Amino acid sequence: MVDVRREEVDVDGTRMSYLAAGEHGPVVLLLHGTFWSRVWQPVMARLGQVCRPVAMDLPGFGYSDGELSSPEGATVPALAEIVHSFAERLGVRQYAVVGHDIGGAIAQHLAAYREEVVTRLALVNGVVLDSWPVPAVERFQDPQVRAETTVEDLLRTRRTAMGRTTVRELSEAELDEYLDPWRDERRVRSWMSMAAAADSRYTTEVVDKLRARTLPMLLVWGTDDEFQRLEYAERFVRQFPQAELVRVTGKHIPTEDSPQEIGDALAGFLTG
Repeated sequence: MVDVRREEVDVDGTRMSYLAAGEHGPVVLLLHGTFWSRVWQPVMARLGQVCRPVAMDLPGFGYSDGELSSPEGATVPALAEIVHSFAERLGVRQYAVVGHDIGGAIAQHLAAYREEVVTRLALVNGVVLDSWPVPAVERFQDPQVRAETTVEDLLRTRRTAMGRTTVRELSEAELDEYLDPWRDERRVRSWMSMAAAADSRYTTEVVDKLRARTLPMLLVWGTDDEFQRLEYAERFVRQFPQAELVRVTGKHIPTEDSPQEIGDALAGFLTG
């Protein structure tokens, strides 16, 4: 059995937390969006059998220090630079990227603009094309909404959202684990900055650049996702002949419903 461990690294003065597994094979960066590295935990051990998965927490998310203090610092290009600096700090010269939610936009940006570094691109219910932002996220573009939102407010909305992200009902312990980071005001501000910066131009503008590459691509999709609907994944793969779409049981966080299927699909793709 492969152990999944939580480790830390200092990146430009910020302590960054990440999940890691495995000792051999290619490095794979697993990127979160409006959640945190916990979404990747169910597939880490499986991936660790064939590669070295690293699921980082962005500043102000999960168990990383720091803060995304403004929407300007939380745009997709800005977050992509943070991810790249994180990889450099780990001494990783090349890596595959796998993105969930807005992490999918970060992954696509890296694949488009870091051609010498990114070897493969996979998305697991990630944002694509003009699929985002969804209304519940877009409302935070209003500065007044951000100013009036308390820790308790965000915890309540995130708990409600979590109830719509999985087919199976998460236990109270699982819900508490997912929600725990947002009991901190700094992380609430970071989440709102990411939400306020959400803009689909970052995933529409990269299409031509991605088309110009022969980059291997895989999309794994929970078919009952009401936030990132399956039809967007189907549209995406029609634009990229090399892209494959694997449908699995699940909603927006399908790793909680189909960890074996997703782990197997990603493992095969990342080592193929």
